[in-house]
Amino acid sequence: MPSLQLLEEYCQFFRILSEPARLQLLCQLKQGPMDVAALIEATGFSQSHISRQLGQLQRAGLVRCERDGVRTIWHADSELVDDLCTLVQSRLRQRLEAQLQQLGAA
Repeated sequence: MPSLQLLEEYCQFFRILSEPARLQLLCQLKQGPMDVAALIEATGFSQSHISRQLGQLQRAGLVRCERDGVRTIWHADSELVDDLCTLVQSRLRQRLEAQLQQLGAA
């Protein structure tokens, strides 16, 4: 059984993923590295909103950045993001299949 401290860490991590804007940014970055200007164009979010969300994702270890001259290029931690997306998609698929079976049995 995880300790209360570890459970709190889990909750903090999942809170990061519970914000639709952060998930949208992760999905964008999963397609490839982008700078903030490209993220603004892709999402329609303001620069300050994107910067705030990227900061939280970075602290959670889900994105990283590198300097390219004056630009900051953001990358998703692709392995972790891919693993998380695969797990969630699998779970959603299982739930939907179970619901379809229940509807078919009715």
